[in-house]
Amino acid sequence: MEGEKDIHSVERLLERTALIWWRWSRMPWDPSEGVIKHIIRQVGQQCAAHGHHVSETVVAFMVKAVVLDPRNDFNVDQILTKQDVQNLIQLCVSRLLDTTNPSLSTIKMQVYFDLNYANRAELLREHRRVLEGRLAPLLRNITDSYPRLQEEMKNVYQMIVSYVLLSSGLGSSTDIEVVREVIAALQSIFPQTALVSLLSLSKKDKEQQLKNLTMLVTGIRLYNKECGKGGKGIDDLPAILNEAIPSATQCIEDHLNACFVLAHRYTALLESMHEDENRYKQLSSLKLKEALFSVRQYEAFLCILLSDAVTSGQEILKTNVEFTATMKQLQSTIQDKVSVDTKEAFPLFVAAFNLWSRFQDEMLLLSFLTNMTNCLQQFLESQSQLFPEELLTSLLEGVTVKTDKERIRETTGTRVDVSDFKNQEWLFPGTATNFDDSLIQYHGFCAHTIGVKGLTIPGNPAIGILKHKDRCYVFSSKESAYIFAQDPDKFIQLNVEKAKEHAELIHLLDLHHQFGYLAPHMRLRSAGKLPMKPTPKCDSGTQTDTHILPPTIVKSYEWNEWELRREAIKLANLRRKLTHAMQTQLSHLRRENSTQVYLPKDVGTQTKRDGSSNVPRPQIFLAGLRGGSSAATEMVKVDLTRPIDKA
Repeated sequence: MEGEKDIHSVERLLERTALIWWRWSRMPWDPSEGVIKHIIRQVGQQCAAHGHHVSETVVAFMVKAVVLDPRNDFNVDQILTKQDVQNLIQLCVSRLLDTTNPSLSTIKMQVYFDLNYANRAELLREHRRVLEGRLAPLLRNITDSYPRLQEEMKNVYQMIVSYVLLSSGLGSSTDIEVVREVIAALQSIFPQTALVSLLSLSKKDKEQQLKNLTMLVTGIRLYNKECGKGGKGIDDLPAILNEAIPSATQCIEDHLNACFVLAHRYTALLESMHEDENRYKQLSSLKLKEALFSVRQYEAFLCILLSDAVTSGQEILKTNVEFTATMKQLQSTIQDKVSVDTKEAFPLFVAAFNLWSRFQDEMLLLSFLTNMTNCLQQFLESQSQLFPEELLTSLLEGVTVKTDKERIRETTGTRVDVSDFKNQEWLFPGTATNFDDSLIQYHGFCAHTIGVKGLTIPGNPAIGILKHKDRCYVFSSKESAYIFAQDPDKFIQLNVEKAKEHAELIHLLDLHHQFGYLAPHMRLRSAGKLPMKPTPKCDSGTQTDTHILPPTIVKSYEWNEWELRREAIKLANLRRKLTHAMQTQLSHLRRENSTQVYLPKDVGTQTKRDGSSNVPRPQIFLAGLRGGSSAATEMVKVDLTRPIDKA
């Protein structure tokens, strides 16, 4: 379990560190990557030299906070010199070494929560990923094995037993009784002789089959535990959770109530400072505002954890009812029966496994919430040192401390008159349609008192919700609502300036979107190099459908004319054919048989004929070629060829 926490912490640290750097990168101060790393490294080294080890994330947060604070006189319109960089480093170091300042504790608390907190879905998904990663080598050995000998088959079967046991998380693999129980349950549904059929499957099918075996074996063991016939190494998670969840919820509520008390006291003292100048001189040296912001941030984080604890409690009650019903159904299906149909029992075993896995998930969530609650408490320890109980009691003499509920109760009857504002849009709970609470700015705190008085007082939506530029604002009193509505942009800017002075307000009031355009790019003077602004970048993605319209392919289409003629001849021939069928005793009531044949026929064709002809033979004779008595040669030609008609 400790190893899982270590891996989980390291991986979440990397992911959340990237998230925080992204948030800060939205603010346009970006001299260069090398200079930023140099400043962070120098600040970290100087803090370490004084015995304070600070993470790079906290240092980066503090560097940005110092630059934004107008009291430090960093002119963002001018180039930062080397002296300015040294001053920046010294200011960061001095603020990081001031451990009595509640502002530093608040920043550390925000960084810790951002790095470590995860909602239910993220935490369970990460836990399953880590578990699958640990079981991956064993699963690979099983799926890649091709045993031939009996001893090799036995070893593979033993690996399957180990995988089923480790994947279920029920018992230790070193406990002999637990291993024997798993083997007995596995052999009842998957004997060793069936290993050959499993290994003949594809790798993906093997993995799915192993998961199915895990669910079935776990369900069988849970049923045996319910019947009192097994269940070695299986803790009674429903009983443990039914006892632990109320305890954890009560612990968070106790911390939250103590946080409320401090917030109400600090708010009352700060209000008295604005009403009495003597009180202002007496309390101005104390860091009451920073302490109030720290307590309010602690309160916001505790509310998140409390909401998760309540959700977990509701999920446990629901799961407990379903698990009890499943066990009763299993008992009625299996009990006192010689043989059981697998189609009835196996789905119930799988359902029992899934429900028990939900119990295991709730145990993980409970451990996470308890650990987060205990770790957040350390960031409020400086409050007791800075403001001991005796000091607070003496300062609160003659001061009326009001709770948040009392303030809301006092202003519930008051309501803004919409007719007094012609160009403003006001919303009211219960009357506004399609209203989203997430549109309310500053986490529900009064939008007027933040910038004017530096107080975080919860607003009362019943007074009226001002909608300005697609954002909604609530107020703690009707007077504050009227003053803010006269010039909303002015007071919004005052809140931004207040967040520059107290950087912890950026996260507390969710003002990240306000710092995307506040400061121009700062640039450092580099010898031989011109200052360059960082290239703006953004992530974008597009998706195009492969086939927008449904396919219109006619599979019966044929382009070949001769093929169409051939089909036409077949159809024409079929019209003149007869279909014969017969029924026998053997084929009775089985199926219909039919046979189609082409009847034979005798056809003859003549393709060749022999013929001859006879013509007279030519007979031509020449006389006188040898010469004669006379000097001149005389040749006589005699044609003795018979005429054709007389041949």
